[in-house]
Amino acid sequence: QVQLADSGGGSVQAGGSLKLSCVVSGEFLSNFAMAWFRQPPGKEREGVAALDSGGRATYADSVKGRFTISRDNSKNILLLEMNTLKPEDTAMYYCAAGWDNGLHALQTYEYNYWGQGTQVTVSS
Repeated sequence: QVQLADSGGGSVQAGGSLKLSCVVSGEFLSNFAMAWFRQPPGKEREGVAALDSGGRATYADSVKGRFTISRDNSKNILLLEMNTLKPEDTAMYYCAAGWDNGLHALQTYEYNYWGQGTQVTVSS
């Protein structure tokens, strides 16, 4: 049974940094396309960053140059390093895993498994 456990959220001031982690169990991380999504209060879930099984990264325009997605296949961990955080980055963040390297890496329908979410709050 595949399970994703995401963590690392917290409260920071604007301009600060956080690093999110997602531990995958039940399957090798290297077999998956992975991604981070976020859902601000009252809004739909949106794709933030994705990393396919071949190592190609895709970022939402709103986070380019500030967020970095990476994976450590030996530890089965997906990471999201977030720098220069802004109040509009406030959201529940979720990691996701999919069996295929889909054409739309930042769309929820490309992914089969989800973490429980970790809250990120950025104050101005």
